[in-house]
Amino acid sequence: MMTDDATRALRGRRAVAAMFLVNGFLIGSWAPQIPVTLARLEITEFTLGLLILTFGIGALVAMPTCGYLIGRFGSRWTVRIFGVISCFGLLAVALSPGIVTAGITLFLFGGFIGGMDVAMNANAVEVEKQLRRAIMSSSHGFWSVGGFIGGGAGGALIEAQGYLFHAGVVTAAALLVTLAGLRFLVTEPRPEAHEVRRFALPRNPAVYLVGLIALFSMIPEGAVLDWAALYLRQERGADLATAGFGFAAFSGAMALMRFVGDRVRNRFGAVTTLRVSSLIAAAGMFVAGFAPEPWLAIAAFAFAGLGIANMVPIAFSAAGNQPGTSSGASLSTVTLMGYSGILVAPSAIGYVGEHVGFAPVYVAVSVLLIVVCLMAGLARSAEFTHHRAPAQPSA
Repeated sequence: MMTDDATRALRGRRAVAAMFLVNGFLIGSWAPQIPVTLARLEITEFTLGLLILTFGIGALVAMPTCGYLIGRFGSRWTVRIFGVISCFGLLAVALSPGIVTAGITLFLFGGFIGGMDVAMNANAVEVEKQLRRAIMSSSHGFWSVGGFIGGGAGGALIEAQGYLFHAGVVTAAALLVTLAGLRFLVTEPRPEAHEVRRFALPRNPAVYLVGLIALFSMIPEGAVLDWAALYLRQERGADLATAGFGFAAFSGAMALMRFVGDRVRNRFGAVTTLRVSSLIAAAGMFVAGFAPEPWLAIAAFAFAGLGIANMVPIAFSAAGNQPGTSSGASLSTVTLMGYSGILVAPSAIGYVGEHVGFAPVYVAVSVLLIVVCLMAGLARSAEFTHHRAPAQPSA
């Protein structure tokens, strides 16, 4: 018979999964809006890249602030605030009439999405502690499901009803799911404010090398999220509805693999899983860059998604289990480095894509994934994550 604590933890597991779903759905819904934003604001790819950069800067600015709020008030409270406000971000961007207002709303949208991301990952760690088992890969799987739904349905809905209607539907759906799940989120026994009174970087150099793994694993996500639709539309001749399936296929494949990711890692180990996954991802990105037809490129993005699926969760687990280092400090550092790849790097990708096209970009991304394969041994600290209770952060 289940105890009350176990019941609350299981409800919290479903609730935090809903937060991952909403976060991925909001970001995925932004992907098919990108070509529309380019056209309606009458801007170049470089200018659009700068706008996307404001989204990333907003997220990176919010992440340390969110870390303080989690330490002060707990992850449950922080998810509630950032989650509800995030639901209105896409609608605010869609209503922006010019470049300046679009930049401001994208900065705020990115900030609240980034803050929600940190808070929901922290809440997932707390659920792992209470359940005494890993849920991180499957939690990220729900994020990918959200991205698949948002990206896949978004292009068709925009084409049928317009971008404003699409943004309104996204807002309503995200808010409904968020409000339904918030009350069941777990909370820490007590906020550990003493850990966040001053900021200190980890001294262990391995943390930063794991951060590079996270960065090189997330740059492909940013490259597909922000530029796959434009690449398929402008360089491969896809219509708007088809172009939206680039990120959708990528996210769908990631979701499928992430739901079995913990079992795969238990079976083969974190190092082997990371090494093979990076090679699969590299092959997919390489083919996507050379694909002559839209649907071949979409299939290649999906194949790459299978590989990338478990790379980031493994990097996060390796960061949180670094010996002699606070798991909180390590995880926040690796998260910040990793999310630079999905939030900041795409602006540079846009600049390169405007001058040489996006096909060479995806080929270059495959090289970064080969580097991850060579660095896979650094994930050895994640090998025993599932065979013991999660370690408590040191003071």
